Amino acid sequence: MRQLSQSLALIALPLSLLSAGVTQAAEVELPRTMAWTAYGTNSSGYAQAVAIGNMLQNHYGTSVRILPGDNDVSRMTPLKQGRVDLCACGIASYYGAEGVMMFAHPDWGPQPIRVLTTSTASFGLSLAVAGDLGVETPADLAGKRIAYIRGDDALNKGTEAYLAFGGLTWDDVERVDYPGYARSFDGIIAGDVDASFTTTVTPPAQQLASSPRGVSWPVLDPDDAEGWERMLAVAPYFQPHEVTAGAGDVSADNPVPSASYPYPIVVANQDLDDKVAYGLIKALQDNYDDYKDAAPGAVGYALEYQDLTWVLPFHDAVVEYYKEIGEWTDEMQAHQDSLIERQELLLETWNAFIEDAPSDEEAFRDAWMQARATALRDAGFDPVFE
Repeated sequence: MRQLSQSLALIALPLSLLSAGVTQAAEVELPRTMAWTAYGTNSSGYAQAVAIGNMLQNHYGTSVRILPGDNDVSRMTPLKQGRVDLCACGIASYYGAEGVMMFAHPDWGPQPIRVLTTSTASFGLSLAVAGDLGVETPADLAGKRIAYIRGDDALNKGTEAYLAFGGLTWDDVERVDYPGYARSFDGIIAGDVDASFTTTVTPPAQQLASSPRGVSWPVLDPDDAEGWERMLAVAPYFQPHEVTAGAGDVSADNPVPSASYPYPIVVANQDLDDKVAYGLIKALQDNYDDYKDAAPGAVGYALEYQDLTWVLPFHDAVVEYYKEIGEWTDEMQAHQDSLIERQELLLETWNAFIEDAPSDEEAFRDAWMQARATALRDAGFDPVFE
């Protein structure tokens, strides 16, 4: 993940974009109500959003309304339309900023997304496999029935990355389509499918572990250089991770060598009010002890787990907060500036492309991806997606 981050070019962005009110702020100022989108009600991301919402209500009188969504479209559309303040999203937020996959569509394009905070804790992001199959590594998934979640590029890309680690593609397994994430786990328990991508701590994985089939997590050997090269070629935001929390018998005493990336990724549009962005990150850090044990994975919001040079830019007011507490470096600022330049370039390229774009959806996508890659390369950036 850091390897991808370091591949991006570095420039400078004027700090005058920060409002004077935020620069001088010392107290949390939050609205009386906020609306978030999150994963479904049985997900760890939803549970974390509830825990944070309870903290905000108890300390600041802010009521948080959480709208669950079964797929990326239902989670990110309200953010795009300005109907919610934040999205406790998955890696689809990165796809949105890049304008790829489901976002390579006339209704979307690159999104001006900014990170508020992320959670990276003891859990992993992996394929939950029925425990009665004897699967030990991704290579063992050959010929198995693998869930494909319609409208959820993030989960499907994660599955594709795990298959790639084992030298497999979708052509080497039996794809079984589901309309939503939770339904795929019902399918595993019922014996209709064998694996689905998730976090290791999510409630559906716990339910699978308690079922007659049980659960297993494929091992990713950290020394398998070729396997990691294949995986990162598909999804460069992954990184090796020793998982110490998960359904089944995963624990600190019985860790699983696996992979992870931040989940949830709490994002907003770039025009989210500075006071709201600043107040939220300060509230999350000041009151960390009040919610860190209230939901699986919530420990991952600690300052020590924040990757400040990842693949998405932070909101300007969040940057200001990190500066105030002495956690922001010149290297981080240069990286932030590079990400914003990349995003601005993508938006400019999209606006020019859309004026005379093909009407056919497939032709539109192909032409956009080519225009996108050309613009990024010409500016010295790695397109990452082709």
